[in-house]
Amino acid sequence: MDTAVSDILVALMMIVLGLIGLILAAGATDDGIHVFGLALAGFAVVFVFGLIRSHYDKQDATRSGGGHHG
Repeated sequence: MDTAVSDILVALMMIVLGLIGLILAAGATDDGIHVFGLALAGFAVVFVFGLIRSHYDKQDATRSGGGHHG
């Protein structure tokens, strides 16, 4: 596997931010912080899935013999 260390570090940071968002949402006493915490957690999930997708897209591109033309 040719995984960049920077991608792993960014993914770990986003996981931590997602957990912080869930903690904020769980302990919120007003609607604004609750929504912000859930939005932060949702963004973290989408971002990590995007990193996973780009990893496999790069892997497929190298396996098929070239980059994406177009």
